[in-house]
Amino acid sequence: MSSHHIVRDDQEPALIIANGAACNPELLGQLLEWSPLVIVLDSAIERVMELDIKVDVLLGDFDRGFDVDYYKEKQYPIKIVHTPDQDKTDLEKAFDYLCEQNFSAVNVVWATGKRADHTITNLTNIVRYRNKLKIVILDDHSKVFLLPRRFEKWYTANTPISLIPIGHVSGIHSENLFYPLKDDSLTIGYRTGSSNHVVQDGLVVIEHLEGDLLLMECMD
Repeated sequence: MSSHHIVRDDQEPALIIANGAACNPELLGQLLEWSPLVIVLDSAIERVMELDIKVDVLLGDFDRGFDVDYYKEKQYPIKIVHTPDQDKTDLEKAFDYLCEQNFSAVNVVWATGKRADHTITNLTNIVRYRNKLKIVILDDHSKVFLLPRRFEKWYTANTPISLIPIGHVSGIHSENLFYPLKDDSLTIGYRTGSSNHVVQDGLVVIEHLEGDLLLMECMD
């Protein structure tokens, strides 16, 4: 796989490569092509280098005896960001780094699969960045992001969509979904909006008043 980047402008999302299950090389290649900055978490660097991907930033706590000089040579020029804080995951630290660098959006791959605890943590922690960073987590089966209070997007009929609350979400209203929500509430562990789908080609509108709601565009 070739290195990046063919970047249109400064508004293109950065790319974070975590250390979960690998995604389809085609998906990864599409994201790399338009990413102005590629961050790799330290535990994934060997897997990434095997794919001949050019890395801009290697970030992590480097608690596994990493030879930093080796990666500086193999990936020159590369920025090494040491983040020893054990109260945050490496993915959260990467989000913090992008906020400090004034990025407004990021795509994330290899953040799901493998360990279930890592997958759940990675998906739910994005709510902390609601007003800081637009985060999209992608794998071969889904695209996940946090909804604003009002969301509108054009979809084709029968597109599978799931609405997953983080905690309790109230005042939910939807248009053009097969299972409509009218001033409804969803609560993780009790009632979620999984396995819904788009009724007809056109705009889907989803609104909610309180809480954090994830949307998953699913590819069956």
